[in-house]
Amino acid sequence: MAADLSSLLTSSKALTSHLSKPDLPSVNLSLDQIETQSRRLVAKRPRTGGDNDRANYLLAQAHVDAPALGASIAHFNPSTTFSPLSALQDTDVPGFLRHAHEQNLISTIEEGRRQTQAEFYRVLEERGRRDWEARKKRVFEELGGRMGGEEGMPLGLSMLEGKKSGLGRSASTSGPIPSMQMQTKMLAYDHIIADLNAARLRGESYPIIHALEDATRSMDGDATTQQISQNFTLLSKITQEPSTLPALEHPSAHILNTSLFERKYARIYLGEGDSRESIALRKQIARGAMQALQEQYWDVIEKTVEARPVEARLGGDPSVSNRVRAFLLVRYYRGGEWQERIEVRSLFPLVGGQPLWAKLFFLVRTGHTEEALAEVTQHQHLIERHEASFVGHFRSWAESPDQSLPKPHRDHLQSVYNAHMLHSTSDPFKLALYKLIGKLDPGRRNVPLVTTTTEDWLWFQLAMIDEEQFGGLGALADVLLSYGERQFEGPAGQKGVRRGVWAGVLLMVGEFERAVVALWEHEETEVEAVHMAIALAYHGLLRVAPRAETSDTTPLVLSPVTPPALSLSTLIWRYVRQFVRIDAKEALQYIYCIPLSSDQGDGVGREQLETAWDLIRRTIVLANTGPAWEELVGGFRADGTRFSGLIEQGATLLKLWDSKGFNEQILVRAARQAEENDRIAEAIKLYNLAGEYGTVVACLAQALGSSIASAQGDQALEQTAGEILRHYERTNKAAGKDREAVVRLLRIREAMVAKEAGRPEVALEVMEGLDMVPLDGDVAKITKRADEFKDLHEALQRNLNTYLVLVVDALAAAHQKVKNSVAPDATKKMQLASLRKKSRSLIMFAGMLKYRMSPDVYSYLARVDVEIAL
Repeated sequence: MAADLSSLLTSSKALTSHLSKPDLPSVNLSLDQIETQSRRLVAKRPRTGGDNDRANYLLAQAHVDAPALGASIAHFNPSTTFSPLSALQDTDVPGFLRHAHEQNLISTIEEGRRQTQAEFYRVLEERGRRDWEARKKRVFEELGGRMGGEEGMPLGLSMLEGKKSGLGRSASTSGPIPSMQMQTKMLAYDHIIADLNAARLRGESYPIIHALEDATRSMDGDATTQQISQNFTLLSKITQEPSTLPALEHPSAHILNTSLFERKYARIYLGEGDSRESIALRKQIARGAMQALQEQYWDVIEKTVEARPVEARLGGDPSVSNRVRAFLLVRYYRGGEWQERIEVRSLFPLVGGQPLWAKLFFLVRTGHTEEALAEVTQHQHLIERHEASFVGHFRSWAESPDQSLPKPHRDHLQSVYNAHMLHSTSDPFKLALYKLIGKLDPGRRNVPLVTTTTEDWLWFQLAMIDEEQFGGLGALADVLLSYGERQFEGPAGQKGVRRGVWAGVLLMVGEFERAVVALWEHEETEVEAVHMAIALAYHGLLRVAPRAETSDTTPLVLSPVTPPALSLSTLIWRYVRQFVRIDAKEALQYIYCIPLSSDQGDGVGREQLETAWDLIRRTIVLANTGPAWEELVGGFRADGTRFSGLIEQGATLLKLWDSKGFNEQILVRAARQAEENDRIAEAIKLYNLAGEYGTVVACLAQALGSSIASAQGDQALEQTAGEILRHYERTNKAAGKDREAVVRLLRIREAMVAKEAGRPEVALEVMEGLDMVPLDGDVAKITKRADEFKDLHEALQRNLNTYLVLVVDALAAAHQKVKNSVAPDATKKMQLASLRKKSRSLIMFAGMLKYRMSPDVYSYLARVDVEIAL
């Protein structure tokens, strides 16, 4: 054994002999040394057995058999994942097909899962981005401007530059600066809102939608502006708003021009959705949308015929039927024959060289149902050869008030449709007519070669709506919401697209709140969103959100149990605060529109009133002072008579029917806000207008006390205080401690001005007249005035340091003036003695109130007294 090991060792050395290098030492270890090193290495290896045991113990407590699962995983063969559970024979065709079918289902489910997951994350990312953009926009609005704006510019300079540049309202730093295009639209719509409120004050109706439509058309806009104009046209059709009202001179004007527009649909729109009136309203919305699309398509037909008169061959017949014929020639007639999709697909012979089914469809498509019925009646004998029952059904459909057929007629049409039209090569326009008349097969929303454009598709869906079944307008709204804005306007944030299409689609299905937000989310249509919301609220077609459910991110409130709602006040305030400082009158007109929803139930209407009052108060506080401010809130003329402001003149729009409610909710509370914002002069005027005379003088006392303590003075405040004081003295109002304090504070300020003007003797005379600081040397009187100090008004006590320093400075200045005068020595001696006496009286008085003043002030008084005594 030893020999074998020795030979093995020799052989092992020979294996590495050719690798040896003379400069490197060799390492020779015996077998025992190798074993020892191996055991040492094994001992250093971390042990995991204990960890595994502890893990198995913890998993066992949760009824998890970790060793069994490990064994199952170890024996798992992934190659058999998609193999059948039992082996299939080569001749088992049904089994193979069944297995293939199951695998297809599994693959489809997995693919659907992946697509759903990808769509979920895409929608989540897009929603997160939009929420972030909305929050960022909100932050910038709160900060007073966009990124890259004029940061740090003083308000007065900003407004001045805005007026000089002709930008007008955009110069306010209370919001983002609008673009030039936005300013143009804002100015175009301003007078409309003012006219609306003027009509509301008169108790008259106002065609606001038509006015907005006319203003939009007057702008030199792009495709987006044209789309907005079409949306207002659509809304006028839905609300059935007439374009003009009878003149007041009309003999029946007092009957016809009553307030019918304002909140006309509010009770129905905000009521139960399954009531008969709500169903009728939804039908009206669908009919109005269809009418707008019909007029829009008729305009396309006329422009097409006028643009290509040679191909149209209109001739001298201007009738609707002939124009449709001419349009069909332009669109479907080429090279002396009708296009294949018209002629080959038609099983009906051409009448007079024209496809009758297409002609009938386009007459119906453009809203000319009577002309279509005349065509059917004219060619009745030809139609009945191929479609025996069509004429009767079409006549019944066309003559019905809501263009619907009785159930027996619909069942017969359904059988005909299922029998030989659904899967045949019939003319597509014939197929579309059958579907429209009988509202057949609503699940198939497209008709090939007929619903070729978005407008055609939308019109066809509206025409197929049946409120009695299939969900009605609400079901169509759900389908469109599932498509989303991307299907109509492209991805969010894409530039150069026509905005407003998605909002128009939402208007067609009665999703008015969503339509407003669809415009609000794009910068180029924000202005239109605000005015469309006001128009909808005026007609009662806007549901306002409760205050507790509103969000700072978006004005739209969505709930799984209630219909969508909109925060109208949020929308309006974000709009008007861009110009509220320098054009408060226009901002006021928009705030007047918030109480339009005051009739909404569940306390929401009351919240709208309170919100409007709060925004009125904010407007008063934020508006610039001056004549325009007094025009806003009112004031007093030179003779003391009061005149009302614009806010008080429109108080009925705020549902404030008497002066008491107006004073409490607007003037007094606005005065408090102004006082909190250190706008004391405005607060005093507001209290005065509200008849809070005691509060006026109390506020004046506090303001004058602070002004005197600052040693700077406020000339406007002093002037206002003087005027109010004189008026109150004449009318004997607000007599008492506060008014007396105001008189004394004004006199102290008068003494300060005289002393600064180099007339110390006048200042001393004024202060002695106030009898607040005894200067005659009478110790009893000095002691009495010191005891009475605690009963003085707080503003006077707070200014003790000020007027004592004022008196001693006046004494020092008068003393120096006498010493430098050229008067006789006897006179000078007598005057200096009098000043020393007054100074000693002041020091005695100050000594009694030593702990009510600053030690520095008392030291200063003592030092000046010594100088006067020398």
